[in-house]
Amino acid sequence: MARIAITDGMSKSAVELLVKAGHDVDLEPNNLDGFDAVVIRSATKMTHDAISSAPTLRIIGRAGVGVDNIDLDAATSAGILVCNTPGSSTQSVVELTIGHLLSSIRFIPTADRDLRSGEWTKKKLRGTELSGKRIGFIGFGRIAQGVGKVAKVMGMELHAYDPYLPINIAEEQHCILHDDVNDVFRNCTHIAVHCNLTDETHHLVNSHTLSLMPKVGADGIECGNHLVSCARGGIVNEDDTLKALEDGTLSSCALDVFENEPETTHPILQHPNFHGTPHIGAATYEAQSRIGLEMANLLITFFNGDIPKSVVNKDVL
Repeated sequence: MARIAITDGMSKSAVELLVKAGHDVDLEPNNLDGFDAVVIRSATKMTHDAISSAPTLRIIGRAGVGVDNIDLDAATSAGILVCNTPGSSTQSVVELTIGHLLSSIRFIPTADRDLRSGEWTKKKLRGTELSGKRIGFIGFGRIAQGVGKVAKVMGMELHAYDPYLPINIAEEQHCILHDDVNDVFRNCTHIAVHCNLTDETHHLVNSHTLSLMPKVGADGIECGNHLVSCARGGIVNEDDTLKALEDGTLSSCALDVFENEPETTHPILQHPNFHGTPHIGAATYEAQSRIGLEMANLLITFFNGDIPKSVVNKDVL
């Protein structure tokens, strides 16, 4: 039997699966001392100090994709395995990204605000179509490929920057892969961010890259420039993005993630051509059920003496 701490909640069915397997599950731990495993989401930060204060910890489970809230070096040095659930929330984030794209080009948030304030602004809300435009992906992993499939059906041409992606995957998805991130911005009026937050990608979307966007679609329509990010906060420089909205470089921006969360005070939130969501990419009943069950099975696999399939810090093995 293992002692498992769950700090940010977990689906009831997943907890029941762990208990049925003979493990002791604590949904409201005061600290991590004495636990063999901890399951976290984005709210919990597994810093060097947090890891050092849990000498019995053997595995950290990240119920989700991003692991930037875990000090991987500290975990690896302590011999602690880190696992995530990379595929469980894919569909939910794909659908939210498409929702943000459509909301941006058809002024859905603006129209709603106007109606609520008693204004009938039909004449000023002429939008554009996704069809005939180029969408550029910053990162072309599972989620981006899912968005790409939908975008392709809607008539968009796919471009991507992902230096770690095998060329054959891009070819299979009928996506033009660029060696230089600047080329994606130069070619695309719609940008979707789907990469991990690293030193390399921090503020990758900034005044320079946004200034390269063409405003005119591949079909010759002046559609403006549009940015969507449902990845991780910190990839988009929010100050630069606000300036791009203010000077017209960007026609719209939609963010589900922010550099500092929870974010309620940044002035970008008040710009009329911005709309956002509070990091809800994976917040569907379906995704949470999949994430919980996947994580429970990963932990059961580990405590049965086998290696889980989604180890992030493989140096521990």
